[in-house]
Amino acid sequence: MAAAGMSQQMDALVANATAKLEQLEAALDSLQKLRARFTTPDGTVTAEVDGNGALVGLWLDEAVGGMAPNAVGAAITQACQQAAGLAGQRRAAVLTRLNDAFAS
Repeated sequence: MAAAGMSQQMDALVANATAKLEQLEAALDSLQKLRARFTTPDGTVTAEVDGNGALVGLWLDEAVGGMAPNAVGAAITQACQQAAGLAGQRRAAVLTRLNDAFAS
């Protein structure tokens, strides 16, 4: 009987470790795929960043041609900052779920 009990404990330990590994792999996959996009309220600039906040896409509407250069720069900066903020929130949510899964 003692051997059967030990085997059940080992099976439970292996199952728990496997579940944690799967949760970690899912979190890493989510972080690699994470993207956030923000468009300025006037629709002139859209920025997309990855999960690290690095710019991966920038779209400018034709209307920027009629804007002052400093206004275009400000709109680009705003879009990038907002997109990075969204990515940071999403990244934090993924990490919180991972931490919660490991704590249980």
